[in-house]
Amino acid sequence: MSDDINIAAPILGDDELSRIKTVVESGMIADGPEVREFESEFADDCGVDHGVATSNGTTALHTALEAIGVSDGDRVLTTPFSFVATANAIRFAGAEPVFADIDPETFNLDPAAVAAKLESLDGDVEAMVVVHLYGLPAPMGELREIADEFDVTIIEDAAQAHGATYFGSPVGSLGEAACFSFYPTKNMTTGEGGIVVTDDEHVAENAASFINHGRETDGYRHVSLGHNFRMTSIAAAMGRAQLERLPGFVERRRENAMHLDDALAKTNAVTPTAPDEYGHSYHQYTIRVGNRDAVADQLDEHGIGSGVYYPRCIHDQPAYADIDVRAPVAELVCDQVLSLPVHPALDDDEIERVGTVLREEVSIEPPSSPTKEIMEVTND
Repeated sequence: MSDDINIAAPILGDDELSRIKTVVESGMIADGPEVREFESEFADDCGVDHGVATSNGTTALHTALEAIGVSDGDRVLTTPFSFVATANAIRFAGAEPVFADIDPETFNLDPAAVAAKLESLDGDVEAMVVVHLYGLPAPMGELREIADEFDVTIIEDAAQAHGATYFGSPVGSLGEAACFSFYPTKNMTTGEGGIVVTDDEHVAENAASFINHGRETDGYRHVSLGHNFRMTSIAAAMGRAQLERLPGFVERRRENAMHLDDALAKTNAVTPTAPDEYGHSYHQYTIRVGNRDAVADQLDEHGIGSGVYYPRCIHDQPAYADIDVRAPVAELVCDQVLSLPVHPALDDDEIERVGTVLREEVSIEPPSSPTKEIMEVTND
């Protein structure tokens, strides 16, 4: 259908083109002053002192882990319900990922499961990569208390959470470091790109060196091993324009999410939750249903795209077959989650059409909820 509604659609315009043109005409298209400006502006937006731009979100995560001192043989706790890059970055840093289960309502780490996992490992965990999945901040207050108790460093995986807030504080300012992705489907884009933000000058210096072959600030003195994970000036130029538009993008996502809430209010779908004082930025609007594939097929028949993020847990991926994990809540929701179009490129007629089809044309079965026995296993 020519009028299909896609699950994602980046918005790029004249400002992005103009800024990119200026950079191209300058001849400084690789790393340079434009990147420094973007790093500074994005860090300011997160309420922190330092930003180190990278080539993508995965390299940002890898860089952050290296910058805080994670090394071979360390353990790093994270969620099993995320894009595989979250765990891959841990392995790239030479560490061992360990998984704690999730809250079925928020899809983020369950603090009780985190505490139980750390207790079972006698606190032998170096860091925790906390994912703000779909744009909803994780319960950082509870997780911070647990991290402090076990002397664990927190890295925020905010790849999907640009513009989200937690009790008024921007996501990106809630851990020792935070990482964002600027892939085209994200709340803002640089085409490909990522960034590490932090208030810790030492972490920032380590990150800046690691992404530039372990080089010191100037010259050809390389003090450690590193990669070429640098962002280009072309990407940074796009990012600076997108950053200015980010508040409007997020506001439109929230408006679209409210419309979907209303459309689904009398159906069997479990709609996204946003606890008080959690500023959801709705990278995805993800529901739980009992007949996920049928709902997706029915939407497709009406020209409406949807997506499954994610159909299997990280520990159920073949690349992680060597890890023995119990995460029954995450495994349950993998069979139930379905993401609906919520992006800011939707006009009023399109979001109305999505809502009408969901309300009147789609048969939705209720999802099963985690049983008491499942929750006991999760927090065992």
